[in-house]
Amino acid sequence: MGAPPAGLILLLLLETAGGFVGMRFTGSSVNMTVSQGQGVKLNCSLEGMEDPEIQWMKDGEAVQSIDQMYIPVDEDHWISFLSLKGVERPHAGRYWCEAGEDNERVMSDDMWLTVEGVPYFTQEPVNVAVFSGVPFNVTCAAIGPPDPVLIVWWLGDSKVDRDPEESPSVLTVPGIHQKTFFSCEAHNERGLSSSRTAVAQVKVLPLAPFNLTVTKVSNASASISWTPGDNGFSPLQSCKIQVTESFSAHELPSVVVSVPPFDAILQDLEPCRNYSIRVQCANEIGSSPFSPWVRFQTQKSVPSIAPRNVRVIQADSVLVLEWEEEDPDLEDDGLLGYRLQWAQDNVTQGEILVQGTIANLSAWDSQKDFIARVCILNSAGCGPWSEPLFMTPRHEAGRQGQQNSGMSWVPLVLGILTALVTVVAMTLIFLRKRRKETRFGTIFGSVLGRGAPVVHFTAARSFNRRGPDLMEATLDNVGISNDLKGRLQDILIQPQQFTLGRTLGKGEFGSVREALLKQEDGSFQKVAVKMLKADIFTSSDIEEFLREAAFMKEFNHPNVSKLIGVSLRSRTKGRLPVPMVILPFMKYGDLHTYMLMSRIGEEPFTVPIQTLIRFMVEISSGMEYLSSKNFIHRDLASRNCMLNENMCVCVADFGLSKKIYTGDYYRQGSASKLPVKWLALESLADNVYTVYSDVWAFGITMWEIVTLGQTPYAGIENCEIYNYLIGGNRLKQPPDCLDDLYEMMCRCWQSDPKNRPNFTTLKRQLEAIWGRLSLLSASQDELYINIGEGLDASGDDPPFADQDEVRESGAEASASAAITSDYRYIMNPVCLTEDDERHSSTHAGEIRSLLLEDEEEDQLVFEEDSIVIDI
Repeated sequence: MGAPPAGLILLLLLETAGGFVGMRFTGSSVNMTVSQGQGVKLNCSLEGMEDPEIQWMKDGEAVQSIDQMYIPVDEDHWISFLSLKGVERPHAGRYWCEAGEDNERVMSDDMWLTVEGVPYFTQEPVNVAVFSGVPFNVTCAAIGPPDPVLIVWWLGDSKVDRDPEESPSVLTVPGIHQKTFFSCEAHNERGLSSSRTAVAQVKVLPLAPFNLTVTKVSNASASISWTPGDNGFSPLQSCKIQVTESFSAHELPSVVVSVPPFDAILQDLEPCRNYSIRVQCANEIGSSPFSPWVRFQTQKSVPSIAPRNVRVIQADSVLVLEWEEEDPDLEDDGLLGYRLQWAQDNVTQGEILVQGTIANLSAWDSQKDFIARVCILNSAGCGPWSEPLFMTPRHEAGRQGQQNSGMSWVPLVLGILTALVTVVAMTLIFLRKRRKETRFGTIFGSVLGRGAPVVHFTAARSFNRRGPDLMEATLDNVGISNDLKGRLQDILIQPQQFTLGRTLGKGEFGSVREALLKQEDGSFQKVAVKMLKADIFTSSDIEEFLREAAFMKEFNHPNVSKLIGVSLRSRTKGRLPVPMVILPFMKYGDLHTYMLMSRIGEEPFTVPIQTLIRFMVEISSGMEYLSSKNFIHRDLASRNCMLNENMCVCVADFGLSKKIYTGDYYRQGSASKLPVKWLALESLADNVYTVYSDVWAFGITMWEIVTLGQTPYAGIENCEIYNYLIGGNRLKQPPDCLDDLYEMMCRCWQSDPKNRPNFTTLKRQLEAIWGRLSLLSASQDELYINIGEGLDASGDDPPFADQDEVRESGAEASASAAITSDYRYIMNPVCLTEDDERHSSTHAGEIRSLLLEDEEEDQLVFEEDSIVIDI
């Protein structure tokens, strides 16, 4: 099926999938082919349900994108939009819509999207290592559409002399003797793509190992390690360790070890000997040269025998220990003498060094048990200990402790018998008491005067047939700090004071719901309630959620969202309460959605440039106030700026949005999700957040406003943003954007944070542009065109023309928005520099002069203490 004419929005109209009476999707399946880089807008229409949850699906998975919304045509007729900007090959596939409950859902017919573009490589040439002169193959494969895809090969800087062939293609190289580069090109009707350049290396012998080190030397072993030399483009398979005894012709058997790791333990060495070692490693080609020789010496060994015939002689108050003299050959091991340890009552009393075979002990108590032992000592340490020698005051000195060991058990046996008797007595008393009880408790007790038994009942556990008890939700049982409790106490609102209504938005971590808050005079105020999901938070999440609310308590500025209060919803015992933050209800929603509707709504409307700049002025004014309070927003974007009933912008979501919003956020490792396309360079690199990083985000927000809600850096993945920015790239100047506005954006995106302007300077410059444009333009502010008419106090109706016109337009209204090609101006290699002298118009040039004068007059410095570092 051919591509439809430009300007067509694909309409997914769905039929009933069963289950719901009166609810159905209308329409039929669609096949669509678009070019890579174009924008596609899809919508599906659901009838028969008042407040549906419409979910876009692709290839069996839910579509996670911020570029989707649904709006009411009337009470039970809704249209859902999905915008795909700058489509790439991963966008191709089968799309449909779903609605309803989990057990009963209706689905639309399928829409198949095909993306055409230059060839896409599925297999590129890879680096290889080959034997010299041996043929080898390399493969290249690419796909369309469109097909066919032809492959052309290159060796170095020369094209291979062969005809192009259809993908996949295999190139047979007859053999090489030196490093060679090769690549391929893939051609189709859309153009060509070049593959990566791969290199073929010739395998050679490895180089000699180096940094051979000997560690942990003992008397019989040594641990060694080394660093391998270059492997010659072939993995090392083994290393051989050659060991010789220094100053001797004796060579030990070589040790061969598998690698990696590049270390080994040499065993069966002789003590106090000098050795030399060297290492060579081998790959499949052969062995490397040996490393230089390294010498080391093993340690001496401790004596291998214990003193024999240790005996004791008691003479008055002196105790004499004797033992046999050892073999004179031990003198060769550096004999230092004998070490004697002795103790009384199992407490070590002393240790002495004896040169001969006799030791006199005078500091001993003849009324206490005595034990002693002896070892032979040399420079390597103490050898094995002699058998322990025991002596008690009730036996003659010199007899072994085994002879009197029987009497030492008497106290122990008496203690054990006493403990057994005590346990048996307590058990009998307990059993006697339990004879009057059943498993329900004590039943029969004392008898009244008439002799009738009195029945007692002591319940073992209680039962509640009405359901689980609820734990009272107070600030005392949510696990937050005392300081935070004190700050929130006066703004705590009981759940009974408000009634939750429809869901305004959902995210991975929570939701926002409409609610009616009862006032002291009995009237009701419409509010918005943010709450964390019930099953995914911990006490630390509650602490962070409520701490952000405590910050908002102090805010008082017309362009900053003010906190109404906080509340806690009770749950069953053992589960933490659900924290809720109560905020003013913003009738016209967030600024990002408002700007999108001006472009892609069923009846688009014009937002004058004066109004867009007024939005920027109000945001900068709110951020100026926050920075003066040393508050860092960390998530400034058009989606977090709300429009109140007067169509004034209020900065909102001070850190709370990162818990409930997921579309443009990216998780780095185990860190929190980050809005990477709005983050400054220093925040991406080091997780450092300052007022300077908020200024960077304000520049991105200005770009969003000028483009009426375009996605920044379209076509660039979140994980690629840092490398894109560090290369000097920035967002390009959108069409019809004043030079002065774009230059302000570029100053907000300076790599050095201190070179960026502050919010006071930005606000004054924007006010100058706004005032200048108002003088140069005779037109009125068209902000309220197609907005205020037909809306009731609830603000539930969409900001479009008369609903009857929408229903009558049908598919023609859906076709009114074209497949956009904004991809062409989203990516820009470089931002404007200070030397640029471009002027978009005469009045823009006049404004530029005014801004330069203002900038010279006011160079304010940011608060240095407004720094947040996330670890």
